Amino acid sequence: MAGAEAQRLPRQLFLGGLAAAFLAAFASLYLQVPGLYGKDGILPARKMLRFTGKSFWDQVRDAPTLLWLGPHVGLDVEQGMELLCLLGTLLSFGALILEPLRDSLVFLVLWALYFSLYQVGQVFLYFQWDSLLLEVGFLGVLVAPLHLLKWRSTAWRPHDGVTFWLLRWLLFRLMFASGVVKLTSRCPTWWGLTALTYHYETQCIPTPAAWFFHQLPVWFQKFSVVATYVIEIAIPPLFFVPLRRLRLFAFYSQIFLQVLITLTGNYNFFNFLTVVLCFSLLDDEHLGFWLGHGRKKAASTGPRSLASILSFLAELGAYGLLLYWTRLYFGLEVNWEKKALESKTAFTYHEFMQWLRMVTLPLVGFGLLSLVWEILQAGYRSTCVRGFFWKLWATTQWAIFATAALGMFTISLVPFTYIEYESNGKLWPSVHQLFSAVDRYQLANSYGLFRRMTGVGGRPEVVVEGSYDKKTWTEIEFMYKPGNVSGPPPVVAPHQPRLDWQMWFAALGHHTHSPWFTNFVYRLLQGKEEVIHLVQVDGSKYPFSSNPPSYIRAQLYKYWFTETAEDGSLPRQWWRRQRIEEFYPTVFLGDPNLEALLAQHGLKDKAPLKRPSPSFLPKALHWARDFVHPHSGPAVIWSLYLTAATISVLRATAGWLLSGRGAGPPAGGRPKGARRAEPAAVDAAGGGDHAGNEKNGQVRKKEAGLAPEKPRGGPSAAEPPTDGLRSIRRKK
Repeated sequence: MAGAEAQRLPRQLFLGGLAAAFLAAFASLYLQVPGLYGKDGILPARKMLRFTGKSFWDQVRDAPTLLWLGPHVGLDVEQGMELLCLLGTLLSFGALILEPLRDSLVFLVLWALYFSLYQVGQVFLYFQWDSLLLEVGFLGVLVAPLHLLKWRSTAWRPHDGVTFWLLRWLLFRLMFASGVVKLTSRCPTWWGLTALTYHYETQCIPTPAAWFFHQLPVWFQKFSVVATYVIEIAIPPLFFVPLRRLRLFAFYSQIFLQVLITLTGNYNFFNFLTVVLCFSLLDDEHLGFWLGHGRKKAASTGPRSLASILSFLAELGAYGLLLYWTRLYFGLEVNWEKKALESKTAFTYHEFMQWLRMVTLPLVGFGLLSLVWEILQAGYRSTCVRGFFWKLWATTQWAIFATAALGMFTISLVPFTYIEYESNGKLWPSVHQLFSAVDRYQLANSYGLFRRMTGVGGRPEVVVEGSYDKKTWTEIEFMYKPGNVSGPPPVVAPHQPRLDWQMWFAALGHHTHSPWFTNFVYRLLQGKEEVIHLVQVDGSKYPFSSNPPSYIRAQLYKYWFTETAEDGSLPRQWWRRQRIEEFYPTVFLGDPNLEALLAQHGLKDKAPLKRPSPSFLPKALHWARDFVHPHSGPAVIWSLYLTAATISVLRATAGWLLSGRGAGPPAGGRPKGARRAEPAAVDAAGGGDHAGNEKNGQVRKKEAGLAPEKPRGGPSAAEPPTDGLRSIRRKK
């Protein structure tokens, strides 16, 4: 990697993508706050914040959240959550469409807002992607430039490559752990390579494409599991190799996997956020190739250098080892009679654990070497800055951010080594102490997606039913989760219907393992509109819209995808199902069993009286809620994305029209300054967004201000440094 300036465009892509992920997360949660956390919601958030006689700072120390400020501005906890969601939505939308707002302070505010919501979110916010968003968001604070508080504009920051490296390390931890836990869990479907024969129909909210993938032959599903292991376990170490083409190979491998997961499952913003992390594997040269203006390399007529030959041989060796080990450890053989590629796991659990024990700490060492090399490169770039003051300033920034990067790397070792507990025990006690000190802030987390395959033998599904007379029962159909066997699976990403997700988890065990379910039933019996809105946005599709049901019960079913029709046509029914047992007994308002369960789970206390507030803020929140109330989550989020895309297109079109208006090129050829116009626009506060060519790190604006005035018709004030650099290159 050529240095920090070689990743200017990937950094901008990352920051824009992170803003888009925050936008989806805030907007999606905002639409569900009343039903999930309101005073008449399933898990009222007021129970998480007890306003006692403690001082404000004592309360913040006990539960660090901005919601403690709510009473000071006339808001209860529910209204405070809505305000934080709206602020996060507006701020992330602004960062998505305006590059100056992709600022370190902006991402710090976004992280603080989402962390405040996470503190009271309870089970509905305890997903791995919520923790991942908080961790990536905090890294965004370190990666983003400081535009808003600039006092001078420098060309680039020598330490940018160090902070950007942390994204690569997080991506490695996420993918490697996700692959390893599939085998350490001893799940028979992952070990037997049959997991994907169940996955497409048993995941929480499949897409229509999942039905078609489910119909693929078994040999292909088993080979897909093998490919998953290779992408998640074998390829991630390539993130840190110094060979550029291997990193690009690793990038496209990860993108391929994330695209397939996105096509077949609704995992909200998780896959998109993983793709955003993958941008850390790219460089400006490759992105320039994407955009069609990559640099053309001069054709070499002489013999290739020894370094290029060794690099080429190393790449061939890496690809060869991947193929050899894949064939060896998964027994890949072509069965010509069946026209299939057969595969099987050719190693034991004991052998795998020995291998994992052998490689975990060396992988940590490999990552540390990569980080130290990046730090040394950044330190050298800091010493190359011209001028004593600017050299001192660059070195000071380098020291601060290098220390921060080493600190983030250190605390991440504890959750990363959870995959192998002997390695975790070998970490220094001070590392564990440092992690424990910051654990509550979600700065480093353990990951491990799809650890075990659920739903073997049919996906369990809870079907809620209501009745007026206890004789005729009507199913209450949800918008997104499977229910009606004729209804096609929906496409809802990047929205996450959190109630539908928790219904999927509830079906995996007894209803007492999901205490919130009792209060959900209680709210349906009361006919609370906020909770009903989580089930159906369109009230006409809710069967008890006129009057709430007198009785409610829940049945446990097993669901399976239907098979392909003989003529190859689309299915009339996407699902088939079979009733298994009663999940929740019949209850009614005033039922002693219901009252006992509510009291047992601490959900029976009455909501405090809500006094009407004449202030502007509650009224504005009420108006915003009424405005979005008729719309579904996917419609709102995609409207925001399309609006941002439209604004970006219009701005680009206007810029193109304005730049091309009026004068054509002068008589001698091209317009003056056109060729070197881009580097003149420097990044604020040392962001390094537009001055990758300036290798001495000097301040362009300062030089422009001190440059002697040129005669009329000469170059502009921004040109002398550029021409000087060009002449220096010629001399070299």
